[in-house]
Amino acid sequence: MAIVAEGCDVTETLNQVDVARLLANPGGETRAEIAGKIAAQHPRLSDQERRLAEDIFRVMAKDAEVRVRQALSVQLKDNPLIPHDLALSLARDVEAVALPMLRFSEILTDEDLVEIVRSQGIEKQEAVARRKHVSAPVADALVEAGDERVVAVLVANEGADLSPGTLDRVVETFGASDAVGQPLAARSNLPVTVAERLMVSISDNLRRHLMGRRDLSPEVAGALLIQAREMAVLGLTDTQTDVAKLIDHLHRNGRLTPSIILRAVCMGDMVFFEAALARLAGVSVENARALIYDSGNLGFEALFAKAAMPRAFFRAMRAAIDVSRDMRYDGGPHDRERFSRRMIERILTQYGDLGVEFETGDLEYLLAKMSQLPATMPQ
Repeated sequence: MAIVAEGCDVTETLNQVDVARLLANPGGETRAEIAGKIAAQHPRLSDQERRLAEDIFRVMAKDAEVRVRQALSVQLKDNPLIPHDLALSLARDVEAVALPMLRFSEILTDEDLVEIVRSQGIEKQEAVARRKHVSAPVADALVEAGDERVVAVLVANEGADLSPGTLDRVVETFGASDAVGQPLAARSNLPVTVAERLMVSISDNLRRHLMGRRDLSPEVAGALLIQAREMAVLGLTDTQTDVAKLIDHLHRNGRLTPSIILRAVCMGDMVFFEAALARLAGVSVENARALIYDSGNLGFEALFAKAAMPRAFFRAMRAAIDVSRDMRYDGGPHDRERFSRRMIERILTQYGDLGVEFETGDLEYLLAKMSQLPATMPQ
């Protein structure tokens, strides 16, 4: 019997010659070729021909030769018309047969994919992780399966629906892994709280490495890591919504430190500064802002005390507020750098009036020196 689609090239159809070849030489290579031909025709067949072809597929899906089943899988992998039972049978087959179906077939349901991820090996899990779209339940199953290579592929896939909870589990389990951490950090629309957790995980891993170096004291290594992490954290936020989420996250995890708040204000990040003081003082951002910019200066002093900030930081923050009143971003190049430079110059002047001398205006040097000032410094 010939299966011929109208308008098809004869070389792409199953015809009498193919049947004769199959009868004369029923070996695996011939069967694989015939399987591929029928599968390629499938979308263009009539309903009756398609039903006949699908019966043939089911027989071929049980063929002892892997290459026959593989040829069938390759041709049917992106066919939206094949029966679900056939797609699932091929997806559960050996890797050579299953991988094309797992990577491309839209016939497979989330339930199918989750079951395969939980019961099959790493190669199949990776094929699922590479799909054009990976739903949240499937992504959760892949992360729970726990293979580092598979998770690295998953987080690099922008078509994967990764919930904040799933991303948190990825960071918790694989945050110290470069293979996972690098594509995760590069992922678009990464929640700011997840990005901060990733930085902490990476810096903890780096700390263990640095602590093993004899040329760095534990104190120096720790200070370097804190500086780098806080600088990076302050670069995470683009909107006030992001800032609010980050502030709450840092506070819950004990990382909303005086040093990161001082660093923020020295860099001219007044939005972070305002929200951080509000959170520590337990007041709304609107009320904190009113107190910070109170013309009589008493408002900020009260807010500063309620937030339990180190007294040695008061003059620096007071100077930063004064600069923020005088200077606004104009949208020009290097806005933040100019703002920060003027901020530090004003801070140095404030402390110079008290007889405290700093040898440099470098931000890191300034912050390190200020952290050493006595808490009882006069205002």
